[in-house]
Amino acid sequence: MVSLAIVIVIAVGSLAGTLAAHWSPRLGLDLDGGLSVIYKPARKVSQSDLNQTVTILTNRVNGLGVSGATVGTQGGDILVQVPGIKNGHQVLKTIGETAQLYFRPALCGAPAYNPKAAKSAKPPSGPLPACTAASQLTEANIGVRPSAGTTFGENSVPVDRALAAYPSTKPTQDAKTKTVLLPANPGAGQYTRYLLGPAALTGHAVASAVAQQTQLGKWVVNYTLTSKGSPEWDSLAQKYFHQIIAIELDGRVYSAPIIQPSQSTFSSFGGRGEISGHLSETQAKTLALAMQYGSLPVRLIPQTTETVSPTLGHSALVAGLGAGLAGLLLVLLYAIVYYRLLGVVVFSGLAVTGALLWAIISALGHTSVAPSFDLAGVTGIIVSIGITVDSYIVYFERLKDEARAGRTVRTSVDRGFASAWRTVLAADTVSLGAAVVLFFVAVGAVKGFAFFLGLSTIMDIFMTYFFTRPLVVLLGRSDRLVGGRRMGISKGLAVSTEAEAA
Repeated sequence: MVSLAIVIVIAVGSLAGTLAAHWSPRLGLDLDGGLSVIYKPARKVSQSDLNQTVTILTNRVNGLGVSGATVGTQGGDILVQVPGIKNGHQVLKTIGETAQLYFRPALCGAPAYNPKAAKSAKPPSGPLPACTAASQLTEANIGVRPSAGTTFGENSVPVDRALAAYPSTKPTQDAKTKTVLLPANPGAGQYTRYLLGPAALTGHAVASAVAQQTQLGKWVVNYTLTSKGSPEWDSLAQKYFHQIIAIELDGRVYSAPIIQPSQSTFSSFGGRGEISGHLSETQAKTLALAMQYGSLPVRLIPQTTETVSPTLGHSALVAGLGAGLAGLLLVLLYAIVYYRLLGVVVFSGLAVTGALLWAIISALGHTSVAPSFDLAGVTGIIVSIGITVDSYIVYFERLKDEARAGRTVRTSVDRGFASAWRTVLAADTVSLGAAVVLFFVAVGAVKGFAFFLGLSTIMDIFMTYFFTRPLVVLLGRSDRLVGGRRMGISKGLAVSTEAEAA
């Protein structure tokens, strides 16, 4: 009977703890609303490149602090789902910055694109023009003087006005080997746009990047380079010492820092560095995210974007839970009418199982172990109710066979369980095996169905041995409960009280 008490204490304690912590299951897209987007690689890629892309996108999503978002493959495409958020479009825009991260030398600043200037100047459709001598971002023009504390803002170089007639380079034309004209994010540098040379380094050189606040309250980005990228970065930084290296991703400049403006001579970065300036918290975190998770092996093209409103998701959740509760009530009604007091065992067992599942699923929602709890997961739980009730029925029918053979209920409960346990274990093993195969082979919603079906099956094995068996044994020891006229166990087993007494 000790196991019965332990199971009840664990169930009640875990449920109370979950409710006290205000935890609840992490709902999926179809229940909580949100956005879903399918990306298609711009070219045919290997499975390893596809897997690497999924890993990077997953890191981007996790880096944004989005709870419950999932990234996976769907054939040759990549599916990103972001449930339960209001700014889903902004999140998808951020993680959808799918081009490689490039480090490009800044040639000169450029004003915003002016269609009127383009119409009058009629710029050629060929390569972008060279910067004028006065606008070139050379060491001499920038004139960094560390000893005098001169900053770039106090000694700025004028923009090349002729570039106003040229539109910004499209992200699809942002090639590594070309000179490009790109807009800058707010706060990324001194200019609205930059004319940038061919990329000298890609984001593969960056091992990690994190936004941090200094003791003076200023936001900076501290980055660490890979073992291969460290000497490459030193070579690039030495070549453009006291000049600007722009960090760009998918056709936008995220930052345009000067190389070591506080030093009079170049020194090795030693595999790590810091980007500082007038960065806000948002700008620093966006830059760190782009640097750390910006290097994708292939450009991704958005194919379809689906929006699920929270209202529609709530309706689906209510409908799914309503169907499950209706089925559960019918099962319980049948069990009580047919098995009498043993039907109450089914009711209590399902209640304890439900409490444990709620606590476990809620706790898993705070990890990356389990998929989101969507309609497929609800279906898996509902299907598992039938599997669980089957375990009770197998035990009760074996108990009935023992009682009809002339044994008392008190002696039948142990013998009946020994026979039923082998059947229950075999059936649950088959169900669990099917769930495991589905989880590792299937994709999408089927994966969630398999996970929660497998979880419920494991719970059924646990509950059958540690809850159902000791509870039935305990009830079977009471002559009053066994021989009750309306709800007695003997009535449920269809054996007479006289036979039981004999």
